[in-house]
Amino acid sequence: MESDAAAVAERYDRFARVEAPGRSTLYAEWAAGVASDPETAAILGRIAPTRRQPPLVFAVTRMLGAPEAGYRAWAAWLGEHADAVVAEASRRRLQTNEPQRCAALLPALSTIDGPLALLELGASAGMCLYPDRYSYRYRGGPSLDPAAGPSRVVLECDVSGDPPLRLPDVVWRAGVDLSPLDAADSGDRAFLTSLVWPGESGRVERIQAALDIVAADPPAMIAGDASDPGVLRDAAARAPRGATLVITTPGVLPHIPRAGRERLLAALGELDAVWISIDPPGLHDAWRTPVSAESWGGFVLGRDGVPLAAVDPLGASVEWRGSEAAAGG
Repeated sequence: MESDAAAVAERYDRFARVEAPGRSTLYAEWAAGVASDPETAAILGRIAPTRRQPPLVFAVTRMLGAPEAGYRAWAAWLGEHADAVVAEASRRRLQTNEPQRCAALLPALSTIDGPLALLELGASAGMCLYPDRYSYRYRGGPSLDPAAGPSRVVLECDVSGDPPLRLPDVVWRAGVDLSPLDAADSGDRAFLTSLVWPGESGRVERIQAALDIVAADPPAMIAGDASDPGVLRDAAARAPRGATLVITTPGVLPHIPRAGRERLLAALGELDAVWISIDPPGLHDAWRTPVSAESWGGFVLGRDGVPLAAVDPLGASVEWRGSEAAAGG
């Protein structure tokens, strides 16, 4: 137990010093408090290491009613609700499903003729499976709305380089996730909105509106490990004939251990499908042309391993750099 508490203190200290500053003052305070509070660290040490990441634990406490106040108030609440927090965190995973990512995916989707069958790996509640149902306001580019009119979900994104941009014709959508969430379930909705860090304005409202769209026309959600080739093949086989199967991995590959990631990439290469990814440039060797962090920045939008654009991983910006994939049809 002492070793677990020490590991918690070390992890939360790093989060307080490196990850939270500039994004959430409250989370930085809470994490620094845990790092210097053996009693609270011991409570969190009861949670499995894969379930006690600071953003996950903090989200669970807020979902269960913890006050968004200073560390002392939060720690006192945690001490009174320790069993409930340990139980809830032990069954949850970090699933930062963000519909804003569709603004970064859209340039790649725009290079593919429809109709499209979308299959997302690591889909959480499926909010990134509805790029055709959202409105887009590209600063430096066009404004796009669904045929039925402006959406309640409006995605704003900085764009440069003149990428192709049009709404896709999606006729089928499905997602694979280790623990799929239900957009219509009040508990899952509360969890997803609690994953938004304090101070991130607009995200909660955007996620709630996107969840309404998903709940009104739910996708096929498949519980399974996408790095298992059998799971991926079975999911792909459900796509309707006559539609181009497009498999998306928007930011999920960094969360898959290397061996599983390599199995997944090999399985993707064997399918009759277009693969669209948002990945760090040095994450894998599937890029068809060399990419580096120095020349591409944090994340790269790719189609079948061809780098298309430097993008913000959550969809805030797109720097289109073009490629032969843009003319691939």
